[in-house]
This record gives sequence, structure tokens and C-alpha cells, in this order.
Amino acid sequence: MYSQIDSNKRKTTILILIFVMLIIAIGWALDVYYGGGYAIVVGAMVISIIMTLVSYYKGDKIALRSTGAKETTKEADPYVYRMVENMAITAGIPTPKVYIIDSPAMNAFATGRDPEHASIAVTKGIVKALENEELEGVIAHEMSHIKNFDIRLMTIVVVLVGTISLISNWFFRARFYGGGKRDNKAGGWIALVGLALLILSPIIAKLIQLAISRKREYLADASGSLLTRYPEGLARALEKISKSSALPSASRATAHLFISNPLKEKKISKFFSTHPPAEDRINKLRGMA
Repeated sequence: MYSQIDSNKRKTTILILIFVMLIIAIGWALDVYYGGGYAIVVGAMVISIIMTLVSYYKGDKIALRSTGAKETTKEADPYVYRMVENMAITAGIPTPKVYIIDSPAMNAFATGRDPEHASIAVTKGIVKALENEELEGVIAHEMSHIKNFDIRLMTIVVVLVGTISLISNWFFRARFYGGGKRDNKAGGWIALVGLALLILSPIIAKLIQLAISRKREYLADASGSLLTRYPEGLARALEKISKSSALPSASRATAHLFISNPLKEKKISKFFSTHPPAEDRINKLRGMA
């Protein structure tokens, strides 16, 4: 379990470093092409941060409302609430708010900017279908997302993606209106490299974002198993969840939050998926010792 946790943290760090290097490379390309390109990078970063801060502080409420989740209490749903409460004590964090989604689909997600402002939502279908140890594994997985500050990390990633998207958009608008440094002495091949980088950077950024999302799922699987000390419970839960129907209230904007892709897209490439393959996650869980 500990080796899985260390491996996934290390890979996430590497991906973040690649992200930063990509932004630096874009700044270099713009500086070569236009002159003063770093000012464009800084401007895009500032705008992205301002835009993302709004979603950072309000995004959890938007996600819960959009999925139809309703807050519940210990009196209304004692079984689920006490399980969340027990896992929070085990994880050493405050008890998150508990929400129920009225759907027969099997899924769950966590949201909130930190442990003090966190929520866990589960569908009625997952509560009904899973055994106690299986549901406990799911709750532990979501608790790990909260404890590992995954929402905060993904917010940083969104800032980086937004920065790259804004830079690329500005570049092509400037090109359309005839922008560019006329006395560029850097050579045609450098300009071509910069142009190729700016064209490909939004795609690369999106792939890195999805890769980080997948690594955090692996990390939450391992961290959750450390809380329950029973990886088999989550492995069995994932087997059942992978066969569940899609969740109608979910969307592409919220899909990455769930323990399993709620859209159930069959033909999507693993490179563009927000979640690792269920079979791979199950095998890793059963290989833990």
C-alpha cells in the first residue's frame, strides 16, 4: 500500500513539473516570435487564477446541485452517515457533509476545497447494492480524496490548463490580425518549432490533466485501502460499480469527481479518459500487501 501511495505521489509531481516546463516553453516560443512573450504568459496566468478562484470557492455547491445531491442527516440516513463519520475519525479529518443522490446508478464523489469544507455524495443505488465492507471501501476512497487535497490539486491543474488555452487563443487571434515581430532574427526553424508548440500545447495540457486525474484515482484507491486495511472491499465494489448504469444527472464537467466514470462511455480512448480502467484498479488493489 505504501509503495503504491509513494509511486502515485511521485508520478503526480512529475506531471506537474512537465506542466510548468510546458508553460515556460510556450513563454520562450512567444518571446522568440513576438518579443516580450513572457508578459503574455503572466497575463494569462493572472486571468486563469481569477477565473478559477470563483469556481474554487463555489464549485462544490455547483457540483452538488448539478448532480441532484441532497444533504442528509444522521437521523435520516444513520447507516451512511455513521460510516462517513467513522472513516473521518480514522482519517483524522472533520466529518464531511453527507449527500444522497436519488438514482439507482452506483456511484459516489467527494468535493470541497479542504477537509473543513468537504462533502461526500453517494447514490441510493450504491448504498442498496454494496455490502458493508464494499461501501466502506468506497467511502474510504472518497475520504482519501479529501485528505490528499485532490480538489485543491485539480484546481491548480485547471489554472495551468486555462493559462495554456488562453495563450494559444491569444496567439491565433494575433496571427489572424497580422501580429508578430517583423524583424524576427531567430530563424525560420525556431519560429516553426514555436508555432508547433502553440498548436499542440492545449492537447498536451489536456492529456496531462487527465493523466493527473487518473493518478489521483490510483492514489485514493491505495490511501482508502490503508484506512480500511481491506483492499478487497473496494476491489469488489469497483467490480459492481463498473457494471452499473450511467448516472443521468452527471455531465462531462463533473465526471472526473466520481469514483467511476458516470457517463459510461464505451469507445473513449484511455488517453482521454478521466478514470483508469476498472480492471487495472481492481488488479492493483488485489496485488496490495
